[in-house]
Amino acid sequence: MEAKFSNRVKEVISLSREEALRLGHDYIGTEHLLLGMIREGEGVAVGLLKKLGISLDELRVTIEQATKGTATNNVKNLANIPLTRQSEKTLKITYLEAKIFKSPLIGTEHLLLSILRDEDNVATQILNKFNVNYEVIKEMLEYQSSGSRPVMGPETDDDDNDRGMFGGSSSSSGKDPKGSEKSRTPVLDNFGRDLTKLAEVGKLDPIVGREKEIERVAQILSRRKKNNPILIGEPGVGKTAIAEGLALRIVQKKVSRVLFGKRVVTLDLASLVAGTKYRGQFEERMKAVMNELEKSPEVILFIDELHTIVGAGGASGSLDASNMFKPALARGDIQCIGATTLDEYRQYIEKDGALARRFQMVMVDATSIDETIEILNNIKDKYEDHHHVNYTKEAIEAAVKLSERYISDRFLPDKAIDVMDEVGARVHISNITVPEDILKLEEQIENIKKEKNQVVKSQKYEEAAQLRDKEKRLIDQLDRAKQAWEEDTKKRRYTVTEDNVAEVVAMMTGIPVTSVSNDEGKKLVNMGEELKGRVIGQQSAIDKLVKAIQRTRVGLKDPKKPIGSFIFLGPTGVGKTELAKVLATYLFDKDDALVRIDMSEYMEKFSVSRLVGAPPGYVGYEEGGQLTEKIRRKPYSVVLLDEIEKAHPDVFNILLQVLDDGILTDGLGRRVDFRNTIIIMTSNIGVRDLKDFGAGIGFATKRSAESQDELMKSTIQSALRKAFSPEFLNRLDDVIVFNSLQREDIHKIIDLMLGKLLGRVTNLGYAVELTEKAKDFLSEKGYDPQYGARPLSRAIQRYLEDPVAEEILKGELKDGDVILADYNGEGETLTISVKKPEAVVE
Repeated sequence: MEAKFSNRVKEVISLSREEALRLGHDYIGTEHLLLGMIREGEGVAVGLLKKLGISLDELRVTIEQATKGTATNNVKNLANIPLTRQSEKTLKITYLEAKIFKSPLIGTEHLLLSILRDEDNVATQILNKFNVNYEVIKEMLEYQSSGSRPVMGPETDDDDNDRGMFGGSSSSSGKDPKGSEKSRTPVLDNFGRDLTKLAEVGKLDPIVGREKEIERVAQILSRRKKNNPILIGEPGVGKTAIAEGLALRIVQKKVSRVLFGKRVVTLDLASLVAGTKYRGQFEERMKAVMNELEKSPEVILFIDELHTIVGAGGASGSLDASNMFKPALARGDIQCIGATTLDEYRQYIEKDGALARRFQMVMVDATSIDETIEILNNIKDKYEDHHHVNYTKEAIEAAVKLSERYISDRFLPDKAIDVMDEVGARVHISNITVPEDILKLEEQIENIKKEKNQVVKSQKYEEAAQLRDKEKRLIDQLDRAKQAWEEDTKKRRYTVTEDNVAEVVAMMTGIPVTSVSNDEGKKLVNMGEELKGRVIGQQSAIDKLVKAIQRTRVGLKDPKKPIGSFIFLGPTGVGKTELAKVLATYLFDKDDALVRIDMSEYMEKFSVSRLVGAPPGYVGYEEGGQLTEKIRRKPYSVVLLDEIEKAHPDVFNILLQVLDDGILTDGLGRRVDFRNTIIIMTSNIGVRDLKDFGAGIGFATKRSAESQDELMKSTIQSALRKAFSPEFLNRLDDVIVFNSLQREDIHKIIDLMLGKLLGRVTNLGYAVELTEKAKDFLSEKGYDPQYGARPLSRAIQRYLEDPVAEEILKGELKDGDVILADYNGEGETLTISVKKPEAVVE
């Protein structure tokens, strides 16, 4: 019989036996069941009685006085106390009550109803004196079962029962603060948040601007039919804020008189769907919400993420939320404000023409920089109070401008507010220093705990008691110290500066702080000399590159374009690719700041899509493009498109958009920002034409170098104009032709390459030295008029690295030995000898 009782009802029956024994009764009547409920104290039934204003203590005293003269005092054992016929009947009727409310478990509320159903029992007669009858309790439960707020927290043991009965989660923010007034919209109060009530108590942020949008929303709401605006815009532009702003203005009476007295309530679809495990439960809740809306014309429903109503709660053969809303929306029985993004509107709502025509579109664009600064100035007080900081005027402006420039995949004002919020958190956290006395107290408490545990293990309980008392005193002292520190922290406000904002933007985007702040100037001034020391023989090319970057970074160039776009031309092996690598490492302080793409992989027409991602329906559609994905992950880098002339001509058409606007749309429709990249293309175009001129490539004498370089440049540029379209070349910042290498350049390159080799040998514990004759020998062997400096690395490997490796493998070297390489003028090899380090004379 008790199989379907909830644990709480079982506890009530057990307690009722104890109450009968306490009162000296040899039976369990309905009055004892009522006493058991009062003693248990937490069930739904007790909550209903409290809601009706009944004092449980007074009720208990009344029951005890009514049964005072019936005590027998013959019962000694709980198990021997039988139920009266009325009690047995009452417990059987609980099944019927639970069935009426479609509850899988019998709860205390069903027990209370079954007691009240019989008007002749003692408990009912007592409850009637308190104006409690069957109809009152049943009506309250029907309100709750149709979706209104539970009068108390859900029963722990009756969890399944309560969820089945009440459904959804309660939201305290929408609740009537008085509690005693009966709400006209109890279901909506449970599944929604009343924005106008939040506005009244000052829990909504003020809205700045958006007069046109709010005026248009108010205008649509004043229509006779189809008076439902839908706010459409990108994520973060402030769609929800407009609804909150409307609620604020209704409270402040700064709207049309038509909207005076209106309530803006946001509907929580998640809690509406939650717990609807049986067919028809969701539709029942939706119908209850809609009935309340139709009966309450003063309520304006706000549904954030409106696209979620399409398919919400829908199962096979049943209606979803959107189809249930359609008729009421068309008739004008309910007023609804929706908000969704452009993509989701197109994907979900626009496809359903019947739903789309019931809403009037209000486009919400991202705010401008000036508007965003005004917004931040109006809401900064709440963030200052939260983080205990003060924002300077410059910090607010920096948060807006830097977020707009460097956080390209999000929208104002959301991204600027995020920056302001995070910089406040960073400044507050970085200035928190725990006082020394608190640290000492925490250490003392920890030591006493360890000592106390040791003493307890040794069974020295008196000593343990003393330590316990000492620990308690220290904990009290620690609490006071923490409270004093907290109050002191609240009084002390730290200032958020422009530099703090730059640091946070750097953390959020991966852009080095020096690249954001003004300290970059010194680095750019010395940039030319640094690059010339690492890329030999290309002074003219480096000067052009550095000037273009300096021009861009001081703000003289259009910020909507990439930092710089260049094409490096010239013979192979003269340093085109090397300069791009060195530039990336120097400019971005990172070795991985170079995004290198070998354009020889894109020779076929179909391979072009790999740069931006495959189109829908093709294999690899979800993976993204090889170029776009890398830039999305590292938006501040050098993009090296190596051997650009080998790519299919369609690649150049894709690059036109990047070079002009700094934007590229990938296969998934996402806009990838190239404005913080340096785009470098390398090409050997025209080099083959120079073979006809004999000495026009490779090494040249000083006397003829200038004329040969001029000849080379004119030949290469002529070939360039034939290979690339004018619109492509016209979008480049500069076409840089690299010079052929001079013989003295080769000596400098040898020194650079030997520096890397010496570093590797030093790690092994030895040293390598070369004579000038050895260097001349290597430059002679590494010389090749067609391949520039590349054969030099092969010559060093063959004539220097191989003999040094043999010497090391002999096993005769010791730490500190110097390997000397020389050339004696004969043969095709260097002579290798070992020089012992000089002994230290004491």
